[in-house]
Amino acid sequence: MPDSLLARQFPRFLVAGGMAALANFGSRFLFSEFMSFEYAVVAAFFVGLASGFLLSRRYVFQQSDNELHTEMFYYVLVNLLALVQTWLLSVNGALWLTDFWPLQIAQASAHLAGIMLPVITSYFGHKYLTFKEASQE
Repeated sequence: MPDSLLARQFPRFLVAGGMAALANFGSRFLFSEFMSFEYAVVAAFFVGLASGFLLSRRYVFQQSDNELHTEMFYYVLVNLLALVQTWLLSVNGALWLTDFWPLQIAQASAHLAGIMLPVITSYFGHKYLTFKEASQE
């Protein structure tokens, strides 16, 4: 892949991922009205997952050689790693931050940090697995 494509692709990934992260982050507050914080983080993750897939497929990565169901499978697989990273930092960070801040601020801050943590691993996972092009083999 030419450097110029990477220079355009990664910023698009950040914008699409940022939009998906906003959907994730915002929906967590809604879910927290009906379930515990730990479960709300997981439920919100799936809102971000769905929006991220659609945005990445449409605006970030060129046409993949994978079929749609294969892309979806790999997208979920790569994001399961992201879920583990997000959940661990969100839950443990919130516990730690409650020593310093009110509960809602600690949870929101830890969740935001947890969402941002897997940006790099997700980009390369989707680039070389989910939306893999024949020329990348």
